[in-house]
Amino acid sequence: MDLAEGEMTRKMNLDGTAARLAGLMYLGTIGFGLYAEIGVRRALIRRDDPTATAQAIFDHLSTFRIGLVADLMMLVCYVAVTALFYGLFRDVSRRVSVTAAAFSMIGIASLATACLLLLFPVRMTDLGLPFETVAAMMMVVIKVHGDGYNISLVFFGIYCLLLAWLIWRSTFVPKIIGVLMAIAGLCYLVNSLARLGWPDLAAMLPVHVMYPTLLGELSLALWLAVFGKGRREASTPPP
Repeated sequence: MDLAEGEMTRKMNLDGTAARLAGLMYLGTIGFGLYAEIGVRRALIRRDDPTATAQAIFDHLSTFRIGLVADLMMLVCYVAVTALFYGLFRDVSRRVSVTAAAFSMIGIASLATACLLLLFPVRMTDLGLPFETVAAMMMVVIKVHGDGYNISLVFFGIYCLLLAWLIWRSTFVPKIIGVLMAIAGLCYLVNSLARLGWPDLAAMLPVHVMYPTLLGELSLALWLAVFGKGRREASTPPP
């Protein structure tokens, strides 16, 4: 009995450590992603002005490269998050947990492929073409990168929905966070599918349509980073 209790305590401690690490890695994912997308690219890119965009990138090439490194660090953190979440939620449903992990990894691979496109602006100075031509080509590449980003977010949206279901059935994350993650997943899907398939519809979406994604993911990350797997709700999930 003592051995069984000791083994159970050891497992709970390991799960608590894994949960806190998952929360910290998730915060890293969010931080690196926001820096790359908002701190770097949004500061340099003017989608209605290819010439100004090209000049800004060439003038701040080191900053643009650091943004690429931030993208890679974001993906590294999210691989860790995916693996840790699989371990944390597999007792809720192994089948759903592994399916969620598969969607996440496809999204990560899609985004990593899209990030390759951002190496083109870095190398375009080697072409020896007129600046206006380089600027036009650069803008096309940047827009295709955005399309690739939206493709990856379709898979991440499904991942968020599956996580929401797992959270709802679990006993160590509040159900309200599951609701927030479900809303985040729906926002990812609606925004990304509209931008890819129905640009006119996408233009009609509210400017703040993606804000719930940050709220849901940040809530989950902070909860796990602070409480780990030690604070449980009263309800017991079905077998």
